[in-house]
Amino acid sequence: MRLALAAAALLITTSSAALAHPGEELDGRVHAGLSQDPPGPGTVPLPKDKLLVPPAGAQHFVVVSDSAKHGDAWLWDQPDGSRAGRFSMSLRGWITETDGVVRLNEAGLPTSLVVRGVSPEGDAAETMSVGPDGKATWKAAADSGSAPLNGFYVNNGAPPFLMESALSAALRKNGAAGVPLLPVGRAYLDQTAVTATVQGPAGPKTLRLIQTRGFGMAPSSAWVDEKGEPWGSIGWISFVPAGYEAAPKILRPIQRDFERSQVKAVAASFLAPANRAPILFDNVTLFDADRGRFLPAQAVLVEGGKVARIGRAGSLKAPAGGRTVDGQGKSLVPGLWDAHRHAGSERALIANLATGITSYRSPGSSIEDAERLMAAQKAGTLLGGEGWFQAIVDKKDPLAAQGATTVSSAAEAVEAVRMIKAKGLWGVKFYTSMDPAWIAPAAAEAKKLGLHVNGHVPARMRPLEAVRAGYDELTHINFVVMQLMPQAVVDKANTAARIEGPAKYARNLDLTSAEARAMLAELKQKGTWVDPSLVVFESTLSSEGGVPQAPVAAYADSVPPLVARGFRAGGHPLIENLTRDDYRKSMAKLVELTGALHKAGVPIVAGTDGEGRELVRELELYEQGGLSKAAALQTATINPARMVGAAERTGSIAVGKEADMILVDGDVSQDLGALRRVLTVVSDGVVMDGDALRQAAGYTGRPK
Repeated sequence: MRLALAAAALLITTSSAALAHPGEELDGRVHAGLSQDPPGPGTVPLPKDKLLVPPAGAQHFVVVSDSAKHGDAWLWDQPDGSRAGRFSMSLRGWITETDGVVRLNEAGLPTSLVVRGVSPEGDAAETMSVGPDGKATWKAAADSGSAPLNGFYVNNGAPPFLMESALSAALRKNGAAGVPLLPVGRAYLDQTAVTATVQGPAGPKTLRLIQTRGFGMAPSSAWVDEKGEPWGSIGWISFVPAGYEAAPKILRPIQRDFERSQVKAVAASFLAPANRAPILFDNVTLFDADRGRFLPAQAVLVEGGKVARIGRAGSLKAPAGGRTVDGQGKSLVPGLWDAHRHAGSERALIANLATGITSYRSPGSSIEDAERLMAAQKAGTLLGGEGWFQAIVDKKDPLAAQGATTVSSAAEAVEAVRMIKAKGLWGVKFYTSMDPAWIAPAAAEAKKLGLHVNGHVPARMRPLEAVRAGYDELTHINFVVMQLMPQAVVDKANTAARIEGPAKYARNLDLTSAEARAMLAELKQKGTWVDPSLVVFESTLSSEGGVPQAPVAAYADSVPPLVARGFRAGGHPLIENLTRDDYRKSMAKLVELTGALHKAGVPIVAGTDGEGRELVRELELYEQGGLSKAAALQTATINPARMVGAAERTGSIAVGKEADMILVDGDVSQDLGALRRVLTVVSDGVVMDGDALRQAAGYTGRPK
């Protein structure tokens, strides 16, 4: 959902706010460093009609994906020497309407910043100013503070490119020394020899690929012009100058090839033959995923890439050339699965293994990314576990999913399904703007070709109608609860109504009603899988801003500081005089519904729609909903293996199966949180150190 936008890394990549909501005519008070009231819980964003109007001749950028245009951004210089920006974007209902004004001092450092408007996290208002004492003071929904102006202030969510030019100049000037950042950190610029030429209204443009370090878990790629000025960023969502909408198709594969080359040596070191030596885990608490039980004092021998033997603690010995790990106080569980992990880059997938995920389902990769990653996986050179890939099909529409194959008829939908099969993908995912009448013929073709069918439920269609039309699986708990929503919500499920409807109505639902019981019974009868991805809605509905969101809170001290800052973003804007507590009550009802699905016998697979680090929190929410620890853990081990048809070879620790497992510090039978403390990862028999994987993935230490 929102996190798909993370593929669009701007030169400044600091937080979800900086990515998703990077944009009145400002009056003299603002120019003097004053603004609307500072942001805080429950503040009302400045409305769109009060935001800056770009003047004629403003620099114009567009936000595009392969499926549609999603927004616009403008930049211009004002007569008083300040720089202004305006940003307008809609991603299937995730609305961003912001503006910003920044001033720089003679050294090129920001001395004042005002950002106003709305983002998917609510009020985007942010202020930063430097007082006579030389101290910078800032306030935004995510944080506030003050410090001497000894660095470049990194904004939470200013319009794209508003501050990048100044930062780029500072980075070029300082060279290898980098640039100190406020509130914390240091940024570095890496030039590359990679160039490309694109065509646009100004004729051919020669661009250079650069990378910045210090903002995220990994280097962020962007493109600059001949003068080194920021030109655009390329991903699933791309930010490019107007008139260059075709450029991403040229630049994306070039950028991907370079990024792939960067992780090649890292992957080779972890996948080296020496790491396939036999290993014995002795005296561990073993999770038997097939039977859903924890077994104390067990020994497991891995040899030749398989589980060779299982016995009582002390009853097995490692063969010559192997090693033994003392498992006292530790648990050995099957490698975790993230059943909703959008995969696009090799580097990002390293984070899978760093968080104990050895298998994943990507419910929506671009065709080109899926083909490349599947080829690397088949060749044994991909460091990231085993993946099952799907592609998204949506109606050609302004609200189409970014990265989707878009269609204009039932016949085109059927052809898209055939193309996905021909490319070797595992399944097809339909999306919210699809014409409901197209689902049945397209799903029938998918079934005939052996493809898995799931997705968001199209607007004007209820989940049971989607299941009857051929869905094998419902994606996201908010689409499950659509069965119980008013028709007005269902009709606009391809907009923010898919969030705001459940936020408003779910808290008052009676899950013992005849309608709810009938839904549960039909899902059970049809064997429909459900991927709740509760963590998405916990962040969206429950987060106030200013404190780390619950799904990632355990990692707040083990990620780079500016990433941790992004963890403190707020939740979805409040509507219709509802309170955050109302939203939280609706979130609690979604957790309750997940428990009711399990109790009714509806199979559940755990997915994050995030970075993987949210997976353990997903399981903790299942436990809150009434699942036992064992049942919750099955949703991230044997259940997804069964769903993809791989349970005969993986998904549990059993003799003869592939060696996919993790050793964690603690007793998982008593605390699911122990799953975050990954010590050793075994993926298809390759033994890897958890700390080394975390370092390779950009973590600064172990999570809490």
